[in-house]
Amino acid sequence: MIIVAIDGPAGAGKSTIAKALAEKLNLRYLDTGAMYRAVTFAALTRNVQLHDESAVAEIARRSVLMIDDDSIVIDGVDATAAIRGAEVTRSVSVVATNSLVRTELRNRQRQWVSEHGGGVVEGRDIGSVVFPDATLKVYLTASPIVRARRRVAQSGGDVQQIAAEIAERDQRDSSRSDSPLMKTVDSITVDTSDRAIEDVVAQLKQLIADNSANGEFVA
Repeated sequence: MIIVAIDGPAGAGKSTIAKALAEKLNLRYLDTGAMYRAVTFAALTRNVQLHDESAVAEIARRSVLMIDDDSIVIDGVDATAAIRGAEVTRSVSVVATNSLVRTELRNRQRQWVSEHGGGVVEGRDIGSVVFPDATLKVYLTASPIVRARRRVAQSGGDVQQIAAEIAERDQRDSSRSDSPLMKTVDSITVDTSDRAIEDVVAQLKQLIADNSANGEFVA
């Protein structure tokens, strides 16, 4: 069973590259960040206080999540577009620091991979916590200004403001007590700042092809 764990900060290109790699490898793709966003969306629409950890965790436990490469439905509501909106984007870090939510969603992520016989999974704690024995662990990164420009190109806004928001998100993600954003010692670091998507995907595909008998990779 092939499991590719792709971690990294916002704007590094995780979703784009993970989707393309999954297609090349004929594997399913899972965006774990969308799961946290979906729970955030559900809590906001129900007027639940995000800092009420027990209440938000109850939503995570009881929710029916249906997720595929291009859409996410929570409790029968198509939230594909809404989870990328400004309100959810501003709020999702609060939900992501909730250890009760993380425990529930980690279990669902492992179940998803088991049911699909592997996959390309992207997030912020995939290689470090969710799948520490993944076939390949990749840490994608890019310069802050490149990441901000990508976000502006995707959804508009001011580059400097977006850059500040990204820096704040990085700080929250890397300093949370439960499963912080981090690069593991056995991850391959790939800087996507000045590289084409196809180039990065080809590199990752080759790394898997070159997998040695003991599971080590040569960058």
